[in-house]
Amino acid sequence: MNPVPVQFLFDFGSPNAYLSHKLIPEIEARSAARFEYVPVLLGGLFKLANNRSPGETNAEIPNKRTYELLELQRFVQKHGLTGFRRNPFFPVNTLQIMRAAVAAQKLGCFDRYVEVVFSSMWEQEKKMDDPEVVLAQLRAAELDADALMALSQASEVKAQLMASTQEAHARGAFGSPTFFVGAEMFFGKDRLREVEEEVMAVHGRQ
Repeated sequence: MNPVPVQFLFDFGSPNAYLSHKLIPEIEARSAARFEYVPVLLGGLFKLANNRSPGETNAEIPNKRTYELLELQRFVQKHGLTGFRRNPFFPVNTLQIMRAAVAAQKLGCFDRYVEVVFSSMWEQEKKMDDPEVVLAQLRAAELDADALMALSQASEVKAQLMASTQEAHARGAFGSPTFFVGAEMFFGKDRLREVEEEVMAVHGRQ
């Protein structure tokens, strides 16, 4: 079975990206999908796409806010994601931790870094735009926090994150999580079934 590549465009600041992340191993285990994690800066993507967060767009629609929370609770319960917590510091500025994600790719610790930061944000309720908190979380996970933070400030790392964000917009993305199976785009955790169906279709044509 030849793997079918799926790009997962994510920002740690998105709870729906976290929830998607938790389901990806199950999808890979039962299908030909192989997910490639692509760090993008959600704030930058919002600006490029002239988009705003649901917190802003739903601010004056209390019934919609209530429903969105209900839908989130249903999703968590359906998939047994009992570790999920709503971060009390949300929304957070993710610029530093997204740059460090690119740095982690270069340092060969990307998978572990992603797991630690998603957990810190959406399970441990940490304030992940506080540099001292970020350092403490990375060190507790036995990652080289100093090297990650130092490399995250390198011009090539900053440029790579911005380029990935601009490319995402050019391909049609406007938020996170966004998935690409070839040229086909899917947005949101609720489209994971469609992502898997497209993977099956692509695999059937191979």
